[in-house]
Amino acid sequence: MNDAPDEVGEADDRRLDGNAITGALLELFAVDLVPAECTCAHCGRTGPLAEHALYADSPALVLRCVGCAGVVLRYSSAGGRIRLDLSGTRLLVLPLPELAEGNGSPAASI
Repeated sequence: MNDAPDEVGEADDRRLDGNAITGALLELFAVDLVPAECTCAHCGRTGPLAEHALYADSPALVLRCVGCAGVVLRYSSAGGRIRLDLSGTRLLVLPLPELAEGNGSPAASI
């Protein structure tokens, strides 16, 4: 007899529809991201988004790391859609001053 948990079944039990993250994302994107600390996925440099180099002369806004010139963020708006590419960002951290630490939010432990 195998007492190991059924990993696939347990994952299905924990899985929610992607809409369940809406509240957490609203918490993040309803604030000014410019002071957010951004860690470059290319070189590991961390600094505020405001310190990154913005290139606004293409179809998308492109933020590049000042340490290695790697693209950390791409933003475009066309055809009634917004596209946000953060694949060059390892981590984006920003304080929420109006919320106390340990407020019980599911995102508080991330």
